[in-house]
Amino acid sequence: MVEANPTEWMGLAKMGAGIGAGLCAIGAAMGIGKIGAAANEGIARQPEAASEIRGGSIIMAALIEGVSLFAVVVTLLIAIAK
Repeated sequence: MVEANPTEWMGLAKMGAGIGAGLCAIGAAMGIGKIGAAANEGIARQPEAASEIRGGSIIMAALIEGVSLFAVVVTLLIAIAK
C-alpha cells in the first residue's frame, strides 16, 4: 500500500485553487461581455429605452462581479490553507 504524502495533496489542492480562480475570472468576463453585447444591441434597436437597459445591465454586471469575487476568495482560502 502506498502511503499518501500530505505535501503532495496540498500541492494538488493549491493547483486546483489556481485553476478554479482562473476559470472564475474567465466565466465572469464572458458573462459581462455577453451583457454588454446584449445591452448595446438593445439600445441600438430601441434608443428610447437606453437608460432602462443601461441600468439593468449595470446591476447584472455587479451581481456577476460579486459572485466571481466570492469564488475567487474561496479559491484563495484553499490556496493559503496549511
